[in-house]
Amino acid sequence: MSGHDHSHGADAGSQRGKLVIVFAITAAVMVAEVVGTFLTGSLALLADAGHMFTDAAGLLIALIAASLALKPATLKRTWGYKRAEIVAAAGQAALLLGVGGFVLVEGIRRLLEPPEVGGSTMLWFGVVGLAGNAIGLLVLASGRHHNFNMRAAFLEVLNDALGSVAVIAAAIIITLTGWTRADAVVSLLIGALIIPRTLRLLRDTVNVLMENAPAGLDLGEVREHILALPHVIDVHDLHASLVASGTPVLSAHVTVQDTCMKDGHAATILADLQRCVAEHFEVSIEHSTFQIEPAAHRDQETMHH
Repeated sequence: MSGHDHSHGADAGSQRGKLVIVFAITAAVMVAEVVGTFLTGSLALLADAGHMFTDAAGLLIALIAASLALKPATLKRTWGYKRAEIVAAAGQAALLLGVGGFVLVEGIRRLLEPPEVGGSTMLWFGVVGLAGNAIGLLVLASGRHHNFNMRAAFLEVLNDALGSVAVIAAAIIITLTGWTRADAVVSLLIGALIIPRTLRLLRDTVNVLMENAPAGLDLGEVREHILALPHVIDVHDLHASLVASGTPVLSAHVTVQDTCMKDGHAATILADLQRCVAEHFEVSIEHSTFQIEPAAHRDQETMHH
């Protein structure tokens, strides 16, 4: 058991290290783009800086969550701070939604009345942004499958990189043709990049907070598997949810033949049940709780109800 815990701690520690590096880069690029916005009057740069701001905030939230996740469980917080990661991702999604909305509204306004935009200066800031994002992506690439937080961080930096490419494209168009509406068009594109993935992240985190069954786990199939085990008569109160990414839990009341409670079959059935949910399905459930009840107990329950 202890070896298992050590590897998790080292893993979380390395994830934290990656997040620190990417947070520092993102924050630096964001400050540069805010300065660039004042120098050029570009909404695309401001949109990208807004994007970067929410990403820097998101990364900071992810960092705090990654640190809290290392805290051990207590009698009061039985799962430790594992849920902090989900709450963090939900907060981040809400923040991003606000920025996306602002950029879309302001972008439409600028399409109708395009202001002056300094294209050549804007180009340099776009290049700085893209360079920062490229480094961030390299740092996060290997850890992105670990959990919601690392996935969210990777997606944010990837979207920032696309934003920077769009800023560079707009700057080149403005410099070569003087068509300043390119700035507003790119801002709308960046806004359109922000919103769908934000809604996805929000949906995933709300699913966890609502204690919906983990994605990829069909409880109907689980029920069939349990009912197919020898001596099992019925299964009820079957629940499955996620505590945090990578921590699915399941509980159920399983009714067995009365004789099982006397002849020692109950222990075998319990072992079978736990093996079944840990090994049979795409989502492997290590944390399962089964209440084994004799058929007589179920009949009493029915009478009481």
